[in-house]
Amino acid sequence: MLNYFLKRLLGLIPTLLIVAVLVFLFVHMLPGDPARLAAGQDADEQTVALVRQELGLDKPLHEQFVSYFGHMLTGEFGTSMRTRRPVATEIAERFMPTLLLTVSSMAWAVIFGMTIGIVSAVYRNQWPDRLGMTIAVSGISFPAFALGMLLMQIFSVQLGWLPTVGADSWKHYILPSLTLGAAVAAVMARFTRASFVEVIQEDFVRTARAKGLNERKVIAKHCLRNALIPVVTMMGLQFGFLLGGSIVVEAVFNWPGLGRLLVDSVTQRDYPVIQTLVLLFSLEFILINLIVDLLYGYINPTIRYK
Repeated sequence: MLNYFLKRLLGLIPTLLIVAVLVFLFVHMLPGDPARLAAGQDADEQTVALVRQELGLDKPLHEQFVSYFGHMLTGEFGTSMRTRRPVATEIAERFMPTLLLTVSSMAWAVIFGMTIGIVSAVYRNQWPDRLGMTIAVSGISFPAFALGMLLMQIFSVQLGWLPTVGADSWKHYILPSLTLGAAVAAVMARFTRASFVEVIQEDFVRTARAKGLNERKVIAKHCLRNALIPVVTMMGLQFGFLLGGSIVVEAVFNWPGLGRLLVDSVTQRDYPVIQTLVLLFSLEFILINLIVDLLYGYINPTIRYK
């Protein structure tokens, strides 16, 4: 397994290089002049030219790429055009709120999603199944921004129970995590149900039942482990999407996280921050997929890594 892990880590390098090139080209295709935005709309052309020179935007594109690539290799990632602070500092201040929001959202989404999926599979085509899948379809269909505003209207404006802005206490995490995790819980429920229905029909499950084992023991011991591999795959992908795709929810709740930082950076054409954030999100996806692959061997000991 160690050799497999090292090979996968080495495989990160070409992937990240390709992502770095694509991101660099993408951000420079965005409309708008970062120098004009940094200098202000009322600045004259001489001031804009000085700002452009200060930011290094007056250099040819290939020289800008070499500078960007050199900063990336040294781990400095440059300086934010918007705040004039190191990009690493900007991201470090926003990383923990996003990570904690993602973990809390994923935790309740997995628990409720898998519970609904297992119950629906056990009572297939009965009222618990229909109720669970109705809830799942509703969770997928309801837009995140609409759900967030609805929750704020009910629990903050009308009832006054929960805050809507900030990340200072555990109460601030409730509404954003519910909004962010609703679609994930729905996907987990549907995926878990499909996986369990397939496993329940296998011969070894019928054999376990024929031996007189308790139904709960059959589900927990024989079905759960065999159904977990596709579920863990989906869980890893959903976690990656949550970590990198919480932009809408963070905008609705004005959350001080990476999603909000990305929106502000795109608005101000802050090239170094945009490039670093996209690279960070790409690295997160790759590492999560690697962790999921390693979990396969723990869930199913028959899997061998080469």
